[in-house]
Amino acid sequence: MNTELIVVLLLLGTAVVMLALNRPRTDAVAILAMVTLPLTGVIDPSEALTGFGNPTVVLIAAMFVIGEGLARTGVAQRLGDWLVRTGGGSELRLLVLLMTIVGLMGSVMSSTGVVAIFIPVVMRIAARTGGSPGRLMMPMAYAALVSGMLTLVATAPNLVVNYELIRQGEEGFEFFSFTPIGLPVLALGIVYMAIARAWLPYNNAEASQGRRRPRLMDWVTLYGLADREERLRVTGASPLVGRSLEAPELPGVPDARIVAVERRGRLGRRVLRPSAATELRAGDILLVDRDTPGVDRAELLERLGLKPLKLSGAYFADRSQEVGMAEVMVPADSRLIGKTVSELRMRTRFDLSAVGLRRGRAAHLEGFAYEKLKLGDTLLLVGPWRGLRRLQSEGHDLVVLGLPAEIDEVLPAAKRAPQAVLALLVTVGLMVSELVSNVQAAFIGCLLMGLFHCIDFESAYRSISWKSLVMIVGMLPFATALERTGGVDLAADGLIALVGGAGTLVVLGSIYLITVLLGLFVVNTANAVLIVPVALAVAEELGASPYPFAMIVALAASSAFMTPISPVNALVATAGNYGFADFVRIGLPFTLIAMAVSLLLVPLLLPLY
Repeated sequence: MNTELIVVLLLLGTAVVMLALNRPRTDAVAILAMVTLPLTGVIDPSEALTGFGNPTVVLIAAMFVIGEGLARTGVAQRLGDWLVRTGGGSELRLLVLLMTIVGLMGSVMSSTGVVAIFIPVVMRIAARTGGSPGRLMMPMAYAALVSGMLTLVATAPNLVVNYELIRQGEEGFEFFSFTPIGLPVLALGIVYMAIARAWLPYNNAEASQGRRRPRLMDWVTLYGLADREERLRVTGASPLVGRSLEAPELPGVPDARIVAVERRGRLGRRVLRPSAATELRAGDILLVDRDTPGVDRAELLERLGLKPLKLSGAYFADRSQEVGMAEVMVPADSRLIGKTVSELRMRTRFDLSAVGLRRGRAAHLEGFAYEKLKLGDTLLLVGPWRGLRRLQSEGHDLVVLGLPAEIDEVLPAAKRAPQAVLALLVTVGLMVSELVSNVQAAFIGCLLMGLFHCIDFESAYRSISWKSLVMIVGMLPFATALERTGGVDLAADGLIALVGGAGTLVVLGSIYLITVLLGLFVVNTANAVLIVPVALAVAEELGASPYPFAMIVALAASSAFMTPISPVNALVATAGNYGFADFVRIGLPFTLIAMAVSLLLVPLLLPLY
């Protein structure tokens, strides 16, 4: 062992320890590596920085942008809403659908991003069904990890491994090379978690959230909206057809306020802001806030040509992309003190409607429209999010006390979902057909996302995980340094001497285990950077094909089921109320399952010789 190798190994060991402790943060460790490695003389400063021009790094950045386009347009969230509707109250059905959707979405998006999108979905499911988020969070995280085994671009380690193959003169993997292995692992993962969920901690939604902001359903309950709201269809014979909504109330019924108008479009129903310019059409559906205990409801509906439709108390939660709420308070200097709620005319300025009044702790559920406002009164306003935000910045007579948690889930480009899916399909099609390089295909996808207004430049730059990219760039020079100093050959010779006599399959299994064990302490991308050169050197020593060895490293790097150090697992640890022991107890058997499937299928699909 030469002196240069000893120095490089000391630097590598120090970097691994710092990565395991996350002190300093991973990108800082990478920058330290880029600074110190050239000082050894093994590589020069330009080689330490070549990762910034690496096509793989650029491709990873572009896939972050495409994933952001899918997130901003609500593709994943719409799948989550479909999951809520389809899963019903069956925890098993929800688990199967959730893991399937997350696995498939993660094959073309950042797995961390997918989990971040679906955490609120799981919390919403738990709140509605009375179930435990802890029974679904870990299955969701495991499905996101397995998604890295489904396509070439699903996770950064796959691209790192593919780059190393190409660097050594091989052709690299195709887009779906991972799929025949990843799909069985995902299917077995669903079966396994359907059984293992019984061992997961049971905690209710409120306990896992701790102190939280109110949600729309909290205000629906507090103000009794479920008992007052009505959905009414405008029939062809209605005198309202062709009439504009100059006032927010139904004609002749001042206490029945039109909160929203649903209208059928080319891509399904959309919610319109009811304004003076809104002209009603036959087939429109009106959401009406009714405070008319003395009115004959049947006579009213017949006179106005309206047909009542089913409405659940969860209407506002289901329509939270279009219709929002806010609690506002009347301050001491407000010009509204002494006026009644019906005199506020909030729709004229902000397109909002007052649907509730709270004085102290008591909510006025009937006749509040004629209550004169007093100092400290709290109103519940309903309307488009844009109007609520404008009120927040311009409404000097009312102070916005709080916006619901759903405001964080409102999509900036919700109407662009079909275009985002089209951009994704074009990207995948170009990658699969190999008409252009993967990097060019990803850039075309990014340009389409921008052309269709699914993203803008600011959101595109924000979407890129620069911390992850800098970490990859900083760790890549270690592979070069170890190769030049003989470290890679030394590690390959040692592994062959230890298990080479037991057969190639045992060698593959050993590489898988080493990758998984290192992944307990080091994030998966850095793990792949360090292990894949050794795996390819072992293949060369044995005279075997490099593809099975590279594939094993990639699959093992996505098998971080036993540790909360994985960003995916770290996201759900708090929300699911998991401890380190939970990941080990549930993750160890699943790791062995994934390993068995990999060792069985990889030699069949990618012959060893």
